[in-house]
Amino acid sequence: MSDYMNMDTLRFQLNEVLGLGDLLKFDRFEDWDSESVDIFLDAVKDFADQDLYPAFREMDEDPARWEDGKIIVHPVVEKLMRKSGELGLISGPFAPEHGGMMMPAMVLQAAYFIMESANNNAPGYPGLTSGSANLIIAYGSQHLKDTFLPNMLEGKWAGTMCLTEPQAGSSLSDVTSTAYPQEDGSYKVKGQKIFISGGDHEFCENFVHLFLGRIEGAPKGTKGISLFVVPKNRVEADGSLAFNDVISAGDFQKVGQRGYCTTHLSFGEKDDCRAWIVGEPNRGLKYMFQMMNEARIAVGRGGVSVSSAAYHASLQYARERPQGRRISNTGKKNPDAEQTLIINHPDVRRMLLLQKSVYEGALSLILRSAKYHDLSQANPSEEKWHMLLELLTPVTKTYPAEMGQVAVSNGLQVLGGYGFCSEFVLQQYYRDIRIMSIYEGTTGIQSMDLLGRKVTMNGGAALQALMGEVSATIASAKEQDNLKPYAEILESKLGLMQSILQKLMPIAMSGKYERFLSDANMFMEMFGILVVAWQWLEMSITAQKALDSSERRFTKAFYESKIHTMKFFFKYEIPKTSGLAEILKSDEVLTILEEQAVEF
Repeated sequence: MSDYMNMDTLRFQLNEVLGLGDLLKFDRFEDWDSESVDIFLDAVKDFADQDLYPAFREMDEDPARWEDGKIIVHPVVEKLMRKSGELGLISGPFAPEHGGMMMPAMVLQAAYFIMESANNNAPGYPGLTSGSANLIIAYGSQHLKDTFLPNMLEGKWAGTMCLTEPQAGSSLSDVTSTAYPQEDGSYKVKGQKIFISGGDHEFCENFVHLFLGRIEGAPKGTKGISLFVVPKNRVEADGSLAFNDVISAGDFQKVGQRGYCTTHLSFGEKDDCRAWIVGEPNRGLKYMFQMMNEARIAVGRGGVSVSSAAYHASLQYARERPQGRRISNTGKKNPDAEQTLIINHPDVRRMLLLQKSVYEGALSLILRSAKYHDLSQANPSEEKWHMLLELLTPVTKTYPAEMGQVAVSNGLQVLGGYGFCSEFVLQQYYRDIRIMSIYEGTTGIQSMDLLGRKVTMNGGAALQALMGEVSATIASAKEQDNLKPYAEILESKLGLMQSILQKLMPIAMSGKYERFLSDANMFMEMFGILVVAWQWLEMSITAQKALDSSERRFTKAFYESKIHTMKFFFKYEIPKTSGLAEILKSDEVLTILEEQAVEF
């Protein structure tokens, strides 16, 4: 079986770089220790090896589909949902009173990274169920918790998030699905929802849809949106299930992630779709953002996972494929020499290092964001951790999604013509990762969120907190002679970013918001590079300390590879920020309609 991820790299980041052991000292996580984490992750890896990875290509070749009013998915989904319930992959992060194990988010993200690297078409089914359950726990009534949570946490019932409508797309202010109050406190809902991941299939007897809609007469715009629980089958007084007028109208056939069903749902065609409100009226979008932010980090993790799998597949190929001969110091090839493995060619090594630098750097960003979530939960009085999580969430979603595409494309290129053939798996990874920059808010939406909201929130306090964290890493790296030059590079680039903000902020303060945000994607790209450079500097500090020590958990070559990959990232990726800075500082405006009304 081919490798799809590296457990040593995962454990290095969890334990040595990001200090999981220190996190476990908080009372909130008192039931966990390093041994129990290892046992849990090993169990997840065994499940991924035995069940998820073997089904990966099958799910692509025999995709999810709509037939005679039903959604058909691969049989592994049934085993996945049940196993996720048994292992605690759905309930793990919840408090014991809600059926959970108070699992750290760092550990849960690591587990899902393992599963998604093995088969990125599958873990979204239990992942969305966990997110839906968490939303009910946070804002739902005791009746909703008692009615839906037990079966959801066991993996018997699935959960979804229903936001997008045909006429609205990403513009949630244009949602038109309507809820009509009933005398018993419930609502009748009518509406259409599209692009609903995991929206229906035959292996769960019920689906609990978290549904955005407007109560009849509610204000227009996002201020009039409420959140509802709308089950596919409502639970009757005797505990039996009755059809709730939720119809699967179709399934979208996609370029990639073909085994992960994406449904079109119709609610209330027969005027008999019952719903129950979550929390207070007209606050639904605020509530849903909890699940959306969780999902955004999950999408970033998906990008990392596909990148990891593609890297290991192309690395294996490069180690086995002989082709061509190395160029000698005379500049000529010896036709009588034996062919060399392609991993010995400099350009192939460059492509492999690019993949490694992207996926490992982005994995560290995922786990760091999870750590900030854990710290904000374990120490809620310390506002810094929540601000850092808020600031990094759009980056944690976007960098792996966008740069993951570049990484996987390079992996395909390593295989040459074979990479474009269906016989080899790289073409599937290339198709699968393309959706990640669209899921849960496109790159454009995430970029505007970063620059327009997160950088400026609380008077820039979150950004200042992040700069404090990065500056501490830079100071630590400067203590190591071989790392000092790289610390100084990152320090200078942070200064460059500050100069960009000094250029842009007056534009926002003058009320020219469209101009301020017109190149937000470029700012996101630059910000992402710098944040991942920070991850690599942190990893290199840890690796260097291990190399200087007589006691190491991993081999000398393992730690040396981390420092070498950091150097690659600083040589090949960080210089891109200079070009991005030039774009962001330019006074020329070419994309705003009123200023450049050109024909296309």
